Amino acid sequence: MFAVISDIHSNLEALTAVMNDIDRRGIKHIVCLGDVVGYGPNPRECIDIVMERCEACICGNHDHAVFYEPYNFNLGAERACYWTRQVLEDEPNKALRDRRWDFLGKLPPRLVYRDMLLVHGSPRRPVNEYLFADDVYSNPHKLMANFERLEQVACFVGHTHVPGVFVDDPYFESPDELAEPGVYEIAEDDKVIINVGSVGQPRDRDPRTSYGVVDDDGRVEFVRLEYDIEKVVHKILNTPELDDFLGHRLLEGR
Repeated sequence: MFAVISDIHSNLEALTAVMNDIDRRGIKHIVCLGDVVGYGPNPRECIDIVMERCEACICGNHDHAVFYEPYNFNLGAERACYWTRQVLEDEPNKALRDRRWDFLGKLPPRLVYRDMLLVHGSPRRPVNEYLFADDVYSNPHKLMANFERLEQVACFVGHTHVPGVFVDDPYFESPDELAEPGVYEIAEDDKVIINVGSVGQPRDRDPRTSYGVVDDDGRVEFVRLEYDIEKVVHKILNTPELDDFLGHRLLEGR
C-alpha cells in the first residue's frame, strides 16, 4: 500500500493534515507528483516534510520554475516563484539551504514506481502538459496521444488540481461518478491515467485537501480531508509578495 500526494504548493496546514491521515492509516510508503512549492506561504517546511517522508518525488512545473525560471506563468504565480526562491535563499543554515536546493534541482521528470508511471503533467510532456476533463470532448486526440505513450497499466498525474480517472475511450470520471464513489480498481487489462487532486490548492470547487491511497490489489481511494484553511489564508494575506487571490481561492476550492 502507498499514498500518492501532489500539488502541495507550500500549504503546510493541508500537508500536515494529509500526513496525519497517512500515519493514522499506517501507510509507510508515500510518493509525491511534484509542485511541492509555489503559491503558498511555507515552502521551506513543505520541502522538508517531503524530503523526510516521501520515497520519491517528481518535478512539477512550479518546482522547475523556482529552481530555474518561471515560463508562461501568470503574474501572481511568477511573483510567488520569485518570493519562494528568496525565502529558500534566506535560510541562515547553509547545510539546510543547500540540501533544499539540491532536492529541487535533482527532481526527475518521470519515474516508474511499482510498475506504474508517475509524472506531474502527462505521459508525453511530464512537467507541463495539462490533462483536463473537458479534453474528452474538446481534444480527444491529445488524450489518445498520451495513452499511446503510456507503456504501463496506470499513470498517476497531478497538475490540474482536479481528481479523477481517464480511460482510453477516452472518458473521464470524477471520484463521485465512479461505480463505487471515491474508489477505482485498476484491472490488469486497464490503461488509465489517474489524477489524485491537489493537497494544497484544490480546484474542483471542494476546498478540502485531496490525495490518493493505492492498495496492493490496485484499489485506488480518493481521500478528502478538512484542514485549517483560514490559517493558510491569513498567512498569504499577510505576505505582501503573494497575491491575495491565492488565499481567497482556497476557501472556494478553485
